[in-house]
Amino acid sequence: MKFQSFTRAVLMSGIALGSVTAIAAPVWAQDEAAAEEADASGEIIVTARRREESLIDVPISVTAISGDTLAAQGAVDITALQDKAPNMTLQIARGSNSTLIGFIRGVGQQDPLWGFEPGVGLYVDDVYVARPQGAVLDIFDVSRVEILRGPQGTLYGRNTIGGAVKYVTNRLGNEFSGKVRAAYGSYNQVDLVGQITIPLGDTFSIGGAVAWYQRDGFGENLNTGAEHYNKDVLAGRISAEFAPSDTVFIRVAADKIIDKSNPRHGTRLVGNGGVAAFEPTASVYDTRAGIGDDNKVETQGLSLTAEFGLSDTLTFKSISAYRDGHTDTVIDFDNTPGPVLDVPAFYDDRQFTQELQLLFDGDRFQGVAGLYYLDARASGAFDTVLGALNTTTLTSGTVKTKSYAAFADVSFDVTEQLKISGGLRYTKDDKTGTVFRRNYTGIRSPLFGNAAAVPGLIRTDYTNDRSFEKLTPRVSISYQPNEDANLYASYGKGFKSGGFDMRGDAVFTPTTVNGYEPETIDSYEVGFKGAFLDRKLFTNVALFKSKYKNQQVTIQVPNIVTGGIASFVDNAGRGDIWGAELELRAVPSPYFSMNAALGYTNADYKEFLTFIAGGTTPVDVADQRFFQNTPKWTASVSATASADLFGGTFSFTPAVSMRSDAYMFEIATPALDPDGYFLVDASAGWTSGNDKFKLSLNLRNLTNERYRVGGYNFPGALFGNSIIGFYGPPRTATVSLEYRF
Repeated sequence: MKFQSFTRAVLMSGIALGSVTAIAAPVWAQDEAAAEEADASGEIIVTARRREESLIDVPISVTAISGDTLAAQGAVDITALQDKAPNMTLQIARGSNSTLIGFIRGVGQQDPLWGFEPGVGLYVDDVYVARPQGAVLDIFDVSRVEILRGPQGTLYGRNTIGGAVKYVTNRLGNEFSGKVRAAYGSYNQVDLVGQITIPLGDTFSIGGAVAWYQRDGFGENLNTGAEHYNKDVLAGRISAEFAPSDTVFIRVAADKIIDKSNPRHGTRLVGNGGVAAFEPTASVYDTRAGIGDDNKVETQGLSLTAEFGLSDTLTFKSISAYRDGHTDTVIDFDNTPGPVLDVPAFYDDRQFTQELQLLFDGDRFQGVAGLYYLDARASGAFDTVLGALNTTTLTSGTVKTKSYAAFADVSFDVTEQLKISGGLRYTKDDKTGTVFRRNYTGIRSPLFGNAAAVPGLIRTDYTNDRSFEKLTPRVSISYQPNEDANLYASYGKGFKSGGFDMRGDAVFTPTTVNGYEPETIDSYEVGFKGAFLDRKLFTNVALFKSKYKNQQVTIQVPNIVTGGIASFVDNAGRGDIWGAELELRAVPSPYFSMNAALGYTNADYKEFLTFIAGGTTPVDVADQRFFQNTPKWTASVSATASADLFGGTFSFTPAVSMRSDAYMFEIATPALDPDGYFLVDASAGWTSGNDKFKLSLNLRNLTNERYRVGGYNFPGALFGNSIIGFYGPPRTATVSLEYRF
């Protein structure tokens, strides 16, 4: 986005907010969840440090959003969070429907291939989700979502180098209750959601939630007639809670998601020789893909959480969990009826995690100490089919990970105003990688259905193992002159272990058998959190700077000499990231509220060493590389107004979010790199006086903006000049009715 366009977007958001202010005399913004988990005083309560505390008291950058707020504003899934939190990218991965891509302050992971670890961690009720497949969680049965920016690991779970997204579901309680919600919207969207809690005595409850989402495609496969960008998802959770006393809580929970939405093949952005089948389609949501329309993602999990109060100050907590998933998918990279550049694939993964915590909460000392264990296996395979050469390259492999960690984090109140805290984590990861890559003559390999394919050159065939360990600290100091202000400074070190490139080609890059190295980040932050005007205005301001070392970057480039695609995971060297964030929340009266966020990130490579350009000798190409998925500017603003109407409460919420220009990959690709854009949404709802009925209308992308969220770049005749893009949803409208009992 050019500066003038970005300025215009900011001004338009101000106009939108100003118009609401002008008409918002008798308004109230809060739902029963009290807006982002706010308490009676209007302050937000979070559990980012493993205990309930005011957001003002937390010396780290946290954004907290209640599930009711997300639902009221028509959030389809957790990717809507990128429109509300500064300096954040949270999107559906290119070519998929439920695979998550996450970046915070320039740190993340775009490549969702098995074996790669995310830079932004996702937690569902304190359970770390190791794989991005099936991680695009829909908004149902959720209490709140907390977004923690910067390295995490001294407080819980898996160490994550860029930040964490905590998805917290509702506890059952011991009262019979439930709700059903039905929605109908654009493109024949049908959503059916139901939740129920059944107490079986005073101490034991069972409950569950189920959600069914159906929607026609935004576009069409012009070759097969199938829906493109459609939705077909069934999800459910069931849990049982036992709380015999105030000091004991035990929960068993299970969840499952089945996503049978058609594959996303993208759309061609450039033509190839004037041939009609190779030209771009009229709609960015259409495709001419010929590989097929079968796609299925299935994930499930089981967890046991137990908390025991050992004394007034000590609590012991255990979190045991198992998750697995399977994906069958196809991607037509050329977007033509023929197998010019087709990739059928499957993924399998499973993980077991065990976490033990001891929490201490005294008058002046608070803290947590814990042990963490992860045993995971991620595997998969795919064919790279080049129809022009009648050849296929099969790639398959497995990564096994065992991770052991010990962590502790302690806070000490030096005085009532001055507080210090520090944490330390030790992590040891043992990884075993197996990679097999082979050429075949014929369309598809035997693994994907062509028994007649003629085997050729074995390009990669190895098994290797490596261990990585690191000690990572965190320290902070905060000064609170009063309960409504907090000045803080913090430092944290992040770590992500190395591994093995599942696409690695030992013919192109022989050093791939050695794997790639860990990456680290040193993150510094100073900030201010405060409440003003008798707690009617809340503000969070943060300045941050990070030193990124040995960043893991997946590079894929076409090789027109042999007709293959070279892949390598580079440890990029050094990068500097610095920026600022501003979050505002105003509640000037019980009739009006406003939220706004502004983020700026400047990310620059100081050294970028790559083997692709130099064979077996790394070459520094820092002046030709850019941070991906990291726009310099992000901004959002929303306001909610409500009034008494027809025996209930009517509310109206307009919202505007903006993102400036960004790079799709580390290498600038003008045909793919997304221009800046802004999205305008609006929601209106009516809630009955007894809170049993709720009728709402949600309008998203009112200006029908076409914005690119992913892409692939494989130019050249052998690849069908395959430059394709994936786009965010067009304008949609949804009407929903909810009944609570």
